[in-house]
Amino acid sequence: MSARTPADPRIEVCRDETGFGRIAAEWTALYGRCSAATPFQSHAWLHSWWLSYGRPGALRVVLVRDAGGALVAAAPLMRARGPLPVLTQLGGEITDFTDVLVDDGCPAAAPALARGIARAARGAVVDLREVRPGAASERVLVHWRGPRRRLPDSLCLELPAVPMEGLLERIPSGKAQRVRAKLRKLDALGIDARVVGGPEVPAALDRLLRLHRLQWEGRGVTAEHTSERFAQHLTRAVRPMVERGDAMVTEFRLAGDVVAADLTLMSPRLAGGYLYGADPALRARKVDVATMLLRHGAGETSAGGRATLSMLRGTEEYKRHWRPETVGNQRLMLAGRGTAPLLWLRAGAAGARRWAARQVREGTRTGRLIGRLSGRTPGSGGG
Repeated sequence: MSARTPADPRIEVCRDETGFGRIAAEWTALYGRCSAATPFQSHAWLHSWWLSYGRPGALRVVLVRDAGGALVAAAPLMRARGPLPVLTQLGGEITDFTDVLVDDGCPAAAPALARGIARAARGAVVDLREVRPGAASERVLVHWRGPRRRLPDSLCLELPAVPMEGLLERIPSGKAQRVRAKLRKLDALGIDARVVGGPEVPAALDRLLRLHRLQWEGRGVTAEHTSERFAQHLTRAVRPMVERGDAMVTEFRLAGDVVAADLTLMSPRLAGGYLYGADPALRARKVDVATMLLRHGAGETSAGGRATLSMLRGTEEYKRHWRPETVGNQRLMLAGRGTAPLLWLRAGAAGARRWAARQVREGTRTGRLIGRLSGRTPGSGGG
């Protein structure tokens, strides 16, 4: 191996959570110089996630410093569980977009980060999930010297960050009139929206999670959203994010009572509604909660100069009413030449799982169609 010259970037691998915590200020500065970053790459989100979900000995945060010692690239990675040696990103399933950070003004940062990731992998496959198109990880992919695979991952729906009137122009006039009627009803009820300040965030998140559980009671709530570790993660992460402008917590009050709450995560280019909770009593009053949240989010996002209002992962029908753009996340797999067989094995298994999931979805859709044509719904019984 050739010796590193003083002008070459210096590569480090951080393996302990204390050291990861100490670089918060440097990480935040780098985050501000990486235009592709989403709020899920903020230090507050990632370090808090590690404290709730990390495993001792698994942390592998790759850091690249320039000749002056400034942090110019970083990859938040960890050793994954399982029989095969795999490095994956921090953030897990509760994170909609994962990525590395690369300083836009440092051309040497991306190739150095590619070398650093290869060094940290040490014979493991690098498996990066939920990478948004245009992410900084794509710059690393260009400089990767070994085998690689690019696979499809989750679908996201995105809208332009314009005020509500701009969103109404995207849908047919009849639907737009119905939405305007719903908005007039909201105004007549007197539901007030208030953005919560930093010191109030922990109490507001507690109310949000309580409303979220209440809203989904008996309807298959995501189990992780009811866990104590998830609550602790949000409480740790969101307050500093709110104080930096990387998150917004909004409470909606009716007659002085909090009847809904929303958490939106934000970066300079993008905002995404992450989690909300609403009192089921609003349904009884025919309040369209999704429209209420969208109006508020669209107003705040457009006022902040962002380009994209993301509905994050999932293509639920209620999101499609607004004619959003479908954007596919990517799954990037990287390996050294000696570990290429592990990459092909993992990529093949991932492809098989996607194929099986697609068959299940298509079977479900077919069952629903048959049910409609026969006047029955799947699972309704009778014969």
